[in-house]
Amino acid sequence: MRKRGVLKFILQVVTISFVFTNCATTYRETGVPGPAQEPVQGRIQNYTGPKKRVCIVDFVNKSEYGQGRLGRAASDELATELFKSGAFILVEREKMQQLLNEQSLGQTGAVNPATAAKAGELLGCGAIVTGSISQFGVKVLGTDYGVYKQKVQKADCTVDVRVVDTSTGQVLFADSGKGEYEKKATQVLGMGQYAGYDETLGQEALRAAITKFIDNLIQQLQSVEWSGRIAGIQGNRVYVNAGQKTGLKIGDALIVTSLGEEIRDPQTGLVIGRAPGPVLGRLRIIGFFGDDGSVATVESGGGFKIGDQVKLPQ
Repeated sequence: MRKRGVLKFILQVVTISFVFTNCATTYRETGVPGPAQEPVQGRIQNYTGPKKRVCIVDFVNKSEYGQGRLGRAASDELATELFKSGAFILVEREKMQQLLNEQSLGQTGAVNPATAAKAGELLGCGAIVTGSISQFGVKVLGTDYGVYKQKVQKADCTVDVRVVDTSTGQVLFADSGKGEYEKKATQVLGMGQYAGYDETLGQEALRAAITKFIDNLIQQLQSVEWSGRIAGIQGNRVYVNAGQKTGLKIGDALIVTSLGEEIRDPQTGLVIGRAPGPVLGRLRIIGFFGDDGSVATVESGGGFKIGDQVKLPQ
């Protein structure tokens, strides 16, 4: 009888082992970022104009989690998505941050429309993207049935974003996205790995949140009028700070305007934009130089100077 009881116990253990190893993966790790998204390149419709120069400021982390890391991670993720669209030239964030520090702009970590307009003018950006992480949390859940153990780690966050037109200081777009991501790890009869905390959870949750508003964000950035600046003048030749990489072509016409009068916020005294300047003349692109510059000849007008603005004809 005792032998029969032992054999029955062994048979039960073997049966349980067989069931769990066939119904559950010995070690399983799954990410759940939400609905699959179409690649960014496939969502840009018929965009053929010059690439806009965009500055991205490190996002402010308003949550109590991951101080000093999440803000930069969010701006990194957003920069990646904008770069993949192929419609923008991104100004190095280090240059942007250095300028903000030198000009005592955004010392609190936040950039308001007035400081964005000033920084954008100095860097030649058409728009500045800024934002914050207003909520972030991580939950760890577990199941332990002795022979079967499972650990679930879940991160969720809310990302807020704003786009500021640097020529006017106006907020063109404001939105928020909520994202979540989870990973599971399983042990069966002591086999498998009962995973520790995964550092990629936060990154994946941020990616899921940004995906919620990236399409609308790209559309609003594309609505910003493209402009460049005169970088040099030698006789009848004018050098512009945008070229082939930007998407300009030989034969393109450019309208030259002077920078209008600075308009200041009466309460803060900060420059919030410029009034439209008078049209000075017209250029025609004949070649390119350097990393992203173009050479143009004067077709009409005159009195140009370094720093004057150039735009495409309407």
